[in-house]
Amino acid sequence: MKLLAVSDVEVGFLYSPMICDKFQDIDLLFSCGDLPYYYVEYMLTMLNIPCYYVRGNHSSVVEYGYSGTRKSPLGAVDLHKRCVEDETGLLVAGLEGCLRYNPGAHQYSQAEYWNMVFYLVPRFFFNKAFLGRYLDVFISHAPPWHIHDEDDLPHRGIKAFRWLINVFQPQYFLHGHIHVYRMDTVTQTTIGKTTVANVFGYKVLPIETPSVRSWQRK
Repeated sequence: MKLLAVSDVEVGFLYSPMICDKFQDIDLLFSCGDLPYYYVEYMLTMLNIPCYYVRGNHSSVVEYGYSGTRKSPLGAVDLHKRCVEDETGLLVAGLEGCLRYNPGAHQYSQAEYWNMVFYLVPRFFFNKAFLGRYLDVFISHAPPWHIHDEDDLPHRGIKAFRWLINVFQPQYFLHGHIHVYRMDTVTQTTIGKTTVANVFGYKVLPIETPSVRSWQRK
């Protein structure tokens, strides 16, 4: 299986018919925030695949367009504070936003992120008990603490995310928020069994298909 993960900036060929030729082998689409809803809708429609997303700190509360108003990308699944089993069998979860730095939407304190991560923990243990693993993919807008993050308040990493990685070891932790302007910027880091990837722009990643799915439980 292959994942297409996007975040923060629109890429021209992803918003054109070229996407069908270049990414015809993609199985799942993940959006890590700060992208127009119409842009995400276009990709999931053209590829005709499941799409999961979280909002970034610059994501619109309401988006206005020629086809009307929308508060989310139509056809995509909001993963904020949720853990779901995709039709492929993958266990996916997510949290939106970044550290609070002004009165804007989709911003939280470190304490609030701890609370939201702990809210998901019972589902992770349920997954482990019935499917043999806690989680496959976690998506966020903000990066984990001291992984790809920066020193200024808006771009500091989330401490609870670092704990989540250490304890639950998903195959991938995907984030955006940190813009990449230099070729030598580190955008992929391995922590134990987890690959942490900054998907600024876009990134294509392989992932193993789960061997046990909920409908195969005895």
